[in-house]
Amino acid sequence: MTMKRMTTLAIGLVAATAAGTVASTALAETTIRLSTYVNETDIRHEGFSHFANLVSEKTGGSVKVDIFASSTLHGWSEGVDALLGGVSDISWINADNRLPCYATTSLYPAIVSLANQPAMDAAYAGLIRDEAVGQGLVPLFNSNYSYDQEWWFKGPDTDLNKLDGKLVRSIGPLVSKMITTWGGEPVFVAPKEVFQSAERGVVDGINMGVATYSSWKLWGVMPHMINANLFYGNIIYMISKAKLDAMTPEEQAAVMQAAAETEVWLQPKYEKWVDDQVAEAVAAGGTERNLTTEESLALIATVKDAWEAESDKACGADRAGKIRDLLAANAP
Repeated sequence: MTMKRMTTLAIGLVAATAAGTVASTALAETTIRLSTYVNETDIRHEGFSHFANLVSEKTGGSVKVDIFASSTLHGWSEGVDALLGGVSDISWINADNRLPCYATTSLYPAIVSLANQPAMDAAYAGLIRDEAVGQGLVPLFNSNYSYDQEWWFKGPDTDLNKLDGKLVRSIGPLVSKMITTWGGEPVFVAPKEVFQSAERGVVDGINMGVATYSSWKLWGVMPHMINANLFYGNIIYMISKAKLDAMTPEEQAAVMQAAAETEVWLQPKYEKWVDDQVAEAVAAGGTERNLTTEESLALIATVKDAWEAESDKACGADRAGKIRDLLAANAP
């Protein structure tokens, strides 16, 4: 073999070794799969993108967040199973019976001020954290859910307190309790299926977040909104504890900090976007009926005592009391 060929071969081996090292480094990068039911037109998707950028920045690129929108990884009720089974690494968590306190209090009948929402949400997450950790999950962030959970009907004159057998879309146990208490029948419909359900008459009314409702173009099928302001809501996005534990302490801190900063960054953008969606819908022929505080409190009173008993049973009286104290401290 000539000296020239030996030199060429040596250079090739060095290059191959270097390429292998780069490939190994790339493969060693931690990728987090974030699953969400919101679609890419929703302002919250912008929040998830901001979170992903912050994670990359704070970890120097060692942790990457991939976003899967529109329930492409799993359905509405499968968040816990998706995280524990490795289908996703961060997911929204619905009212799952394995998290009884969270299931009962993540949507709570109360009027709250959102002036300090990130701090309020963090305090709530702290109160249910041990329950989540016991199931292999860690609370991460809330995507500003409280602001916009409301009601829609085909006609403008519906009385929430007198639903008279109407079939109304529900997202969880508290909403179902409200619907049955007011004389209606709750129907579970996943977010992606609400348009078809409303269009085909499967439901007569819808309980949903304004952001989700707007991003799925539902104003056209049920244009009459009741802005009732009945809930504190914190549908938490949680991360798999196993996934979090596999990161370095510095990476874990970076992910948690990115989540906290994203909540603060998103809140004003989210609220403006929701208000703009309502204004556009009303301009196009929809209606928005705002209940007075007195009317909202009267509706809350119809389920308040029963829900306090439910939360005491699910959380224990001490923790349930602390959650109610938190909401009372954030009353307007």
